Amino acid sequence: MASAVERMDKLVREYLLYREFSSTLKVLDAEMKADKEKGCRVDKIVEHLQHLVQGYDLSGLREYWNYLDRRLFRRLEDAYRHTVNKLRTSLYRYYLVHTVQSNRIDKTQEFFQKYSLELQNQPEWKEWFILPFIPNPEQNQVFATYFSKQWAETFLVSLHNFLSVLFQCMPVPVLLSFDEEVQRRCQLQEENEALWQKLFALQAEAKMKKEEEVIHHKLPYYVQNMDRLGDSELDLMSSQRTSSPMPSQTKAGSFLSMLLPQSKKPSVKGSVHSAPPQQSQSPVSTGKKDVTNNQRQKRVQDLEREPSTLQQRQRKVLDYGKERKELLSKQTGQGTEKKLDCSNAEIDIPSSPELSADQLDSSSKLKKSSLDGGNEQPFIVLSQEEYVEHHSSIMHCRVDCSGRRVASLDVDGVVKVWTFNPTMQTKATIMSKSQLLSLEWAAKPDRLLLLGSGVGTVRLYDTDAKKNLYELIIDESYPRILSLACSPSGTSFVCSSAAPSIKLVAMPDTGEKGVNLVPGNLLLWDTKTMKQQHQFSLDPEPIAINCTAFSHNGNLLVSGAADGIIRLFDMQRYDCAMSWHAHSGEVYSVEFSYDENSVYSIGEDGKFIQWNIHKSGVKVSECGVQSDAIGPFVLSGYSGYKQVQVPHGRLFAFDSEGHYVLTCSSSGGIIHKLTNMERAMEPCLSLGGHRAPVVTVDWCTAMDCGTCLTASMDGRIKLTTLLAHKP
Repeated sequence: MASAVERMDKLVREYLLYREFSSTLKVLDAEMKADKEKGCRVDKIVEHLQHLVQGYDLSGLREYWNYLDRRLFRRLEDAYRHTVNKLRTSLYRYYLVHTVQSNRIDKTQEFFQKYSLELQNQPEWKEWFILPFIPNPEQNQVFATYFSKQWAETFLVSLHNFLSVLFQCMPVPVLLSFDEEVQRRCQLQEENEALWQKLFALQAEAKMKKEEEVIHHKLPYYVQNMDRLGDSELDLMSSQRTSSPMPSQTKAGSFLSMLLPQSKKPSVKGSVHSAPPQQSQSPVSTGKKDVTNNQRQKRVQDLEREPSTLQQRQRKVLDYGKERKELLSKQTGQGTEKKLDCSNAEIDIPSSPELSADQLDSSSKLKKSSLDGGNEQPFIVLSQEEYVEHHSSIMHCRVDCSGRRVASLDVDGVVKVWTFNPTMQTKATIMSKSQLLSLEWAAKPDRLLLLGSGVGTVRLYDTDAKKNLYELIIDESYPRILSLACSPSGTSFVCSSAAPSIKLVAMPDTGEKGVNLVPGNLLLWDTKTMKQQHQFSLDPEPIAINCTAFSHNGNLLVSGAADGIIRLFDMQRYDCAMSWHAHSGEVYSVEFSYDENSVYSIGEDGKFIQWNIHKSGVKVSECGVQSDAIGPFVLSGYSGYKQVQVPHGRLFAFDSEGHYVLTCSSSGGIIHKLTNMERAMEPCLSLGGHRAPVVTVDWCTAMDCGTCLTASMDGRIKLTTLLAHKP
């Protein structure tokens, strides 16, 4: 109660200052200084009583006790009156013992002269009237107990406890009950946090069990100690499961066997290397029937191999009930065509047979495939919400590891931290005097946010406490913090910084456009001590690193640079394991695949490429993406207004199993299916909903329903909740 009273006094003073009630404030300050209850603090009340005893202020002591009796004790029931009288008697005896111990016999006699008439009829004071006339009362059998230190301490503790219980049992005003509400809310938040952690643990355990059930064979001895599978092992397993001949491939490199951990069992569910069963060519009239038969055979095989997965899906269907059935019925019918037609109404599908499929952009391919009706939609759009707190173009938009918070950064340097479950709500707003260029969520704890500026500083921000925990200076010669990546262990993070100037050098041999040779460095920092641990070597010369990404255990780090080179770093030895020239131009975005046997990248040349990390510079697949998926992004308006923005954030993101990838477009995100054919990306769903180009995306897979984030140049962020459609 004392803390609640103190906090309320401060709030009332703040309110009076705000309303400029100066006279009322002066009266309040004066009464607070003369407050006899000491703000309901028991320690202050006991201390004040001791001060009166030590100062021999008998009248003040009696007056203060009478005030407590009138203010507090008289409200008690009659059963407690005996306890109050006993405490008053002990207080007066405590005063008399102090006068005798300090040789102030005059004060002792004064006490009996003033209150003899009042005390002479009380039996507990009958023997105390001879106290002034005994030479050594501490040796007397009657008074020896009261002169001991133990009795004095016992009395003070008893008085303190009695007052504490009294204040706790007193009825408090409604205005002071807010403290209980705050404590109850904190307790509920802690319980909610514990339940969230338990939920995530159960989901992760269920996912691991599901992956283990897919594997029905024993791995070779040389593969059992690997976390992820190499190319040859994946093809071998695929051939065993489909009973179709597959060409053999070279075994994985030896250096990755030391880097990949031994904690998890291998999984083939997220791999995209295994080739699908060959389908025979048939005339147009029988093509749909053959495809249907193949699909039915494949579904029967999947059901036989994964009975537990079938049961889980059946439970989900039963849980969703009528709403899910309605969604499924609408999705298989005309709802899909209407949704795609609305999102791509401005795109005309050319009917000329001379125009090849590769010349169509992703939106056109998506609409054409939906009109043909040959593919079923892999996801159902459950809802789409919009976050509109930004007033300028978005640069970064990232979800934390737990899937509960979102951090978004715009070109004005404003960072918004917000949540979308159960409702969309802004939790914190971060303003910066200097320009912010990058952000990244910390892994442990997930409430911390790293912010990189354009003046060579990195801030560690606590989103719960809403304050900066630390700000460090990276390098004044490389002030632009282009990329931040936190290790999954949470102990360190990498920081990519670059020089302010840009130097373009033409390519005389190829005749291509200039190459960005802006210098930069890549540093490793300790998250706890905020000290630099290592500076990576960027051969052949220091170059700006545009994007970085860790593997799931933090043993590998991949980076994409402005010179078009992808570098793979061994984080156990802090050196570059391999590097290769990936794109003719800058590398804008890199990510590990689900099985972490390959790396995906998007570059300035408009190519989306999958690289085998076991074999340096070997392409697994390559395809071109539409120009509005890589930038530079252009937003035009009235009166010749034109805004151009180069890529800063993630340009693509994967689903939880690595089968689908989300990319940017001029009107919203597009989900592509990753295939093993030469054309590695097949558009299957357009999210839509934007009027300005989407510049960065993210895909949150922490919950059962995937959540896609698409952020555009008009400052709007679309949050689309998807449900996997698996018949």
